[in-house]
Amino acid sequence: MKYTYYPGCSLRGTGRAYEESLLAVFRALDIELEELDDWNCCGATTYMSYDELKSYALAARNLALAKKAEHDLMAPCAACYLVLNKTQHYVEDYPWIGQIVSNALVTIGLPDSIKVKVRHPLDILLNDVGLDAIKKRVTRPLNGLKVAPYYGCQIVRPYAVFDNQRNPTSMDRLLEACGAKPTYYPVKTNCCGGSQKGTLPEVGLDLIRHLLAEARRNGAEVISTVCPLCQFNLEVFQDQAAANSHKFGMPVLYFTQLLAVAFGLPLREAGFQRSFINIKPVLAEKEIAYV
Repeated sequence: MKYTYYPGCSLRGTGRAYEESLLAVFRALDIELEELDDWNCCGATTYMSYDELKSYALAARNLALAKKAEHDLMAPCAACYLVLNKTQHYVEDYPWIGQIVSNALVTIGLPDSIKVKVRHPLDILLNDVGLDAIKKRVTRPLNGLKVAPYYGCQIVRPYAVFDNQRNPTSMDRLLEACGAKPTYYPVKTNCCGGSQKGTLPEVGLDLIRHLLAEARRNGAEVISTVCPLCQFNLEVFQDQAAANSHKFGMPVLYFTQLLAVAFGLPLREAGFQRSFINIKPVLAEKEIAYV
């Protein structure tokens, strides 16, 4: 199996632990990734609110480059995954947008076709690799580790085709295959506030507090996520979100980091040293070996 890999900006910055654990897990499964040559920022949602047409051209450049690579395009970041899919839909659904984007691509010497399949790692691991192969690779089961699987609001709405938009279960099933016990988490697709912690601090903090409190209320020992911004918000602002209540102290990890533990990969190889909240006491309590 081979895929074109689009890291996006976050996985080279605040989301480095995501990239490190993702690459380690994919190597362990003998999945070949070829980084998209000369990729650029997808524009995320901020640029789209500033100049929508230019944001489509920015994202379309990546899609045109991936079209030349002739493999499915994997985008791990939730925002990148959403924006690349949204661009394809808008270019197809609104011909006038498609014409502007096409002209822009031709002007810089790229093909005007951006029809390439955009995939998320959850989709690839579940539907291409399969649960049986995941189970066979497990050497250190997660021993019933109680995990709140947090999908966030971007990978399943509105364009995801690999999971249920209201009640996704792909991460749950992958974690179960590794021996973990996904907890009931009814807010699994709620928004973490995104960048609102910087623009509307109290609104953002309320959303973060609600997600953390629900995880704790349902017995979770760790939160697993798929989005660099979600991971950042839920981990970094726990003290502020706790206010006068009991401190949360809830580890927030990428799902690929938990797979790395189950595969027996070294914690440092999977970016655990970048965490603010140490997962090691939880692993030790569950008698989960790690190196």
